[in-house]
Parts: sequence; structure tokens; C-alpha cells
Amino acid sequence: MMKSETTTIDVPESSSVAKGKAPLIGEVREHPSGGYKRGLSIFDFLIRVAAIVAALAAAATMGTSDETLPFFTQFFQFQASYDDLPTFQFFVIAMAIVAGYLVLSLPFSVVTIVRPLATAPRLLLLVLDTAVLTLNTAAASAAAAHSWKPNTNWLAICQQFGDFCQKTSGAVVSSFIAVVFFTLLVVISGVALKRH
Repeated sequence: MMKSETTTIDVPESSSVAKGKAPLIGEVREHPSGGYKRGLSIFDFLIRVAAIVAALAAAATMGTSDETLPFFTQFFQFQASYDDLPTFQFFVIAMAIVAGYLVLSLPFSVVTIVRPLATAPRLLLLVLDTAVLTLNTAAASAAAAHSWKPNTNWLAICQQFGDFCQKTSGAVVSSFIAVVFFTLLVVISGVALKRH
């Protein structure tokens, strides 16, 4: 009588993800390269560059806003300058800090493009962006509110110093554009940090 031999081969169970099957309901498969998070990081970088332009424009425009009106002689003149008003001095310093921060934040934004799934640089940017957004909003609001104070006689000043008022108004508008950019940056960071 012949004895029959049997051979057993152990085959490990395969997962549905390894075979390329559709994921189960409720199961989320993240693309290894980061997918939409990389796109958000690129958008974040572009908004940072635009915010740098807006913040620098605000600081430079306000910092160079001065106008001199001659009166009778060359020795007796009226002059309006941003450094005559403490609110505008604060504005220039704050917007320069905002622009400096944005420049320093660019390498961290690049890191989020290269490693879109890394949460530490994104969280750091979210916290710092929120703090600098507060400074930017305070500077823009203080400069805007200055013209509405009844004791500043802003309308009378603007009738005499038209160029000065146009420059300061342009700087305030530019600073509020930077506020919008910062708000977008905070939203982008929040969306990128969200886990499915």
C-alpha cells in the first residue's frame, strides 16, 4: 500500500488595502504624498508672499508719508509727517514686525510643502500666525480709528495735506488686506491640521 503525502502551504491573510480593493465604509486611505495637504501648503506659501507685499507696502507707505506746505517764506512752513502722531508710529513699527515675521515664516511654509503630513511646523505656524494677526489687526484698527476721532480734525488736515492723507489711507487699506491674508493663513492651517 502506498502512503499519500500532503503538503500544506501557509498563505498569510491579505488586507484589502494591499490588494488594491476599495476601502471599507468609514475607512479613509491617505495618499502617501500628502495629496490635498500639499496643495494647501503651496497655497499657504503663495498667500504668505502676497501678505509680505501688503505688509511692506503698508509700512513703507506710512513711513514715507510726509508733506510740507510753504507759508509766506521758505523758513516758515507747515509739515505733516507720520511721526507726528503716536498712532502712526505704532502702525509703522507693527507692520514692519508683521512683514519681518512673514519673511521668517517662509522656510517653515516650505517645510510643509516638502513634508505635507508633518504636523509640528503647521501647528507652529498656526499659533504664530494667530498672534501676528492680532498685532496686524490692532495696528490697522488704531490707524483707521485715528481718523474718526473728533478731536483730531482729520478732515481739516486732509483739506490742507491731501497727499499725506492719501498715503496714510493707502497704508491703512494695505494693512487690512494683510489682515485678510492672515485670516486665510489661519484657516488653511486649521484645515490642514484636521484629521479624517
